[in-house]
Amino acid sequence: MATKNLKGRLGQIVDELVEQGLTLEQARREFEKQFIVASIKNNDGNLCRSARSLGVHRNTLRNKVSNLGIDLQDRSARAAARRRLQRHSSLLGSNTRR
Repeated sequence: MATKNLKGRLGQIVDELVEQGLTLEQARREFEKQFIVASIKNNDGNLCRSARSLGVHRNTLRNKVSNLGIDLQDRSARAAARRRLQRHSSLLGSNTRR
């Protein structure tokens, strides 16, 4: 059922892109960029884990990130800040349980 829903949503997006006059290359590039950004975000900015989850070598991912103009500095900084906050929260939580 979920696959059917995904295909339906994807079909709607494709229809919109075709109506807007995007070329296949433009649509492919935007999809690839969004997919890679989502993977990097999902893996807290870790490119090795992202590459593994995407099924590509980390150097291939680095090249794609560069070619697509994805800003890793901003993403990595946010991921690092999120990890620090999580560590800090867990330390505070363990101190309050004592």
